[in-house]
Amino acid sequence: MISPEYNFWAAMMVGLLSAGHCFGMCGGVVGAFSANLPVHHRLSGRHRILYLLMYNLGRISSYTFAGALIGYSVGYFALKSSIALYVLQMIAGILLISIGFYLANWFNLVRKIEVVGKAFWPLISPLAKHFIPFKSPLAALPFGIIWGWLPCGLVYSTLSWSAASGSATSGALIMLGFGLGTLPALLSMGYFSQALKKLLSHRLVRLVSALIISLYGMSMVIKSGLRFIN
Repeated sequence: MISPEYNFWAAMMVGLLSAGHCFGMCGGVVGAFSANLPVHHRLSGRHRILYLLMYNLGRISSYTFAGALIGYSVGYFALKSSIALYVLQMIAGILLISIGFYLANWFNLVRKIEVVGKAFWPLISPLAKHFIPFKSPLAALPFGIIWGWLPCGLVYSTLSWSAASGSATSGALIMLGFGLGTLPALLSMGYFSQALKKLLSHRLVRLVSALIISLYGMSMVIKSGLRFIN
């Protein structure tokens, strides 16, 4: 079995550098989330953190499960053909480059990819209503699990990376790393979100992030291309 050297730490870096996208994508969700906290918990910083941690635990659990599922599926069906796996690796690299271009405001393929899940999201999202308003931090866990399936071009692009790993374990670790990388931005909302948003939106920060992610994607494409040729 081919085991590409894709790793948890690189995926975490992608999630962290892409965190600015989370403010636009998930800001409304976190706002609605905060509005459904029990009144006696809204003014308590400790309780707000507990709710946010449980919500994000659910969200990242969904990412990790999706990564394991797609990694296992590709590993089971496609690993008989190394050519198919190399093509998937190249596609994953191209999509990582597209994330970099998106962060630099050069090309918006990431947003276009989101249409993939928009047909299914209306079937899933109503389930979240069963858990609000929250009665305890634990109720935020299933709410987060459901919202982890929100159509997101960054998530889908990273899932292609999980698919290219050809392994349930590698696929899960990639999505776990990505999810943890987005955690600082999601946890910060409502506390110092404006300061962090301003930093992540700074032109220089976006360009450096775009360059790092694009170069990593290019290295994946080149590596996979050389394997394909050989």
